[in-house]
Order: sequence, then structure tokens, then C-alpha cells
Amino acid sequence: MAKTDSYTVEPFTRFREIVIESVEAGKKMNHVIGLPIYDVTKARELIRKHKEKTKETISFTSFIINCLSKAVNENKQLHGIRKGKRKVIIFDDINIRMNIERELDGQKTAIMYIIRKANEKGLREIHDEIRRAQGAKGSAKKETEPKKQKKSRKGQNLLISLPKFIRRIIWWKLKHDPFFIQKNFGTVSVTTLGTMFKGRGGYAITSSPQTLSIALGGIEERPGVVNKKIEIREYLYMTVMFNHDVVDGAPAARFLTRLGDLIEDGYGISSIDDKK
Repeated sequence: MAKTDSYTVEPFTRFREIVIESVEAGKKMNHVIGLPIYDVTKARELIRKHKEKTKETISFTSFIINCLSKAVNENKQLHGIRKGKRKVIIFDDINIRMNIERELDGQKTAIMYIIRKANEKGLREIHDEIRRAQGAKGSAKKETEPKKQKKSRKGQNLLISLPKFIRRIIWWKLKHDPFFIQKNFGTVSVTTLGTMFKGRGGYAITSSPQTLSIALGGIEERPGVVNKKIEIREYLYMTVMFNHDVVDGAPAARFLTRLGDLIEDGYGISSIDDKK
């Protein structure tokens, strides 16, 4: 980083190039966009009570991912991937991709992280896994980073180091090979942009190469009707993108309804420390 009297010059990282190429790949899909608003008053209150009791702050993103994996597990077509003209591959394992900011080589860097088999994990496992991933840095990363994630990170670093014309071949493979996608990029993506709204409601429109992608927007306090009474409630703004080549409107609507039920009920928070 070089400073002058009037401006700062920062390097444009190779990772940013991969982000741009990922967005470009997503734009080539026939997306349908849903803009649901969910009442998260109960969930947020349960998280606050858990913190008062245990001094631990449950990640809201972990809570959403837990609800998401449950809803997708009940509607697996939502993360199916098209193969050729006549086939759709529907995986049993739900691999959810998210970006995590982590300190690598002394700098904070956003990296792609995949929560593998999220449908087989509860909120506690998902929360702890994300916290470990966020804290994996320096000499400690060998101890805290799961082996599969470490292998995936090496793959990402290799992808970043390749010339652009070779990466284009990989993006082509990404479009045509469901098994490559599922292993290296996940079948569902979650982007968290809520902090940019600073207490206001708002949507974030993103693009990704996954069949199902979720962008968490702002959380806003506003009047709502509960038991025929007006109360101040907390509402989460969410953007949901479906690949219309794979998902039709009816299953998408059922999925959104189920996801909303889980989120508004605070699914998994009260039993976060229960033994399986």
C-alpha cells in the first residue's frame, strides 16, 4: 500500500477477480428473485436470553443457516443442479457456501467457506464451526481448520493463481459438472450484508452460480400485528434467488413458507445446548 498527499493506492487482489468471475457466472442463469420479509422478533429475543444466561452470543447467520439447511432438506429440489438437457442431480448432502473474513498473513481477507453436510448438523455445530473458521489464523490454523476446509482453501488459492484463460475453462466446468460444483462451491450460498443497513430494512441483490442463493439484508423495527394487536416487531429483509431452470414457482413458494416458519419460530435456539 502506497500513500501520497491526496490518495491511497491499494492492490486489487486476485481474490477479487474470482469474486467478479463468480458473479458473472451467476448472471448467466435464469434467476427468479424472491424478496420475503420475516419476523425475527422471537429469534432475536431467544438469542439475547441465551447471552444473558451463558454470556455467549449466538451467531445470527448460524441461526439462519440452520433454518435454511432444514428447509432445503425438506425440499431438496431447491438445491438440485442441472446436468445436460434432460437431467437434474439432487444431492443428499447440503453444502452451504458462505464468505468468512479471516486474518491471513497479517491481513483480513474474505475467503469462501463451505459448511458441508449442513443438513446433518444442528445450530450448535454450525455456530461452533463458523467461529472456528473465523478464528483460524497464523500458526493456529492447522489446529482449528478442518482438513476438508483446508484442502478446499488450497484449491481456492490454486484457482486464484491460475491464468484467466484457464479459469474460464474451470467456470465452464462449473456450469456443466454438478459434482464439481457441489464439491468445490457448494449447492447453496449465503451472503450476509445486513450490517451495511445499520438498523434499517433493506435488500441486497447478489448473483451466484448456485441454484439457490440467499442474501441477508437489514433488520428493521416496525409495527406488526400479533394476535390482532399492533406491536413493534423486528423484521429481516431477505433476497432469495432460484435458478428457474431447476426450480418452479410452486416448490419455491413452499420452501419460502417453510423457511419463514422456522425463522419466525426461532428454530434450534432454545435447544442449542441439548445433547443429541
